[in-house]
Amino acid sequence: MSTLRVAVPNKGSLSAAVTEMLSEAGYRQRRDSRELALTDPENDVEFFYLRPRDIAVYVGRGVLDLGITGRDLMMDADVDDAVEELMPLGIGASTFRIAGPQGEFSDFSELNGKRIATSYRVLVDHYLEEHGIQAETVRLDGAIETSIRLGVADAVADVVETGSTMRAAGLEPFGPALMKSEAVLIGRKDHHPKAEDRLVRRLRGVIVARQYAMLDYDIPKSLVDEAMRLTPGLESPTISPLADPEWVAVRAMVKENLVNRVMDELYDVGARAILVTPINACRL
Repeated sequence: MSTLRVAVPNKGSLSAAVTEMLSEAGYRQRRDSRELALTDPENDVEFFYLRPRDIAVYVGRGVLDLGITGRDLMMDADVDDAVEELMPLGIGASTFRIAGPQGEFSDFSELNGKRIATSYRVLVDHYLEEHGIQAETVRLDGAIETSIRLGVADAVADVVETGSTMRAAGLEPFGPALMKSEAVLIGRKDHHPKAEDRLVRRLRGVIVARQYAMLDYDIPKSLVDEAMRLTPGLESPTISPLADPEWVAVRAMVKENLVNRVMDELYDVGARAILVTPINACRL
């Protein structure tokens, strides 16, 4: 079986989050940010640390098998005919918006004849063409918020996480979001190496483990049905006998953001010894 070759962001906001996720999935990761490649012989995977913007190009051209990058960067690489999104990873969420000086624009139709500064020229050009908007895109590599003040553009198009940078520059988004982005696992179309399935299962296990916690509690047998309505688990909860024949122990996975509410409700029903344990990894 050939070694699976995977591209990982080498820097930027996604780098640390992706590295942490792969580590939780049981893969070796680099300790020195200057390393450009790392081999994990135990899992038969080789990781290559590349600019997030370039990852889709390497995967699309068949140099690498898989990659992790932002959905926005994948689409801007203009390799849709060669690359496909395999799964979203639930990290690095952002929104792609067009913004202009406060109060100047209210609708995309007002962009006709205007200049739009962006680091995502391909993505923006496709959107403008699809919606029949005649505007000029100005490609800049960064700090596009200052382009309007410097007279280079009339509006900007960029990824927005909180919007604070745009607001600080006196800009406000208008019109609908062009797209929702997050980190995604991508692969080459019609190319699915056997080791891909294992990586997908492991990453999916990390995502689920982060969303759920394990809840254990004791409850009288007579109240089990009522308690199970609060903790149905993913398929069904585990019920075990206790030394007291009138009581049982119940174990079930519960959404992390609902844990405290469910604990309160279980206590009100009659459950006791309610314990919560983090889930470090899982396979479903």
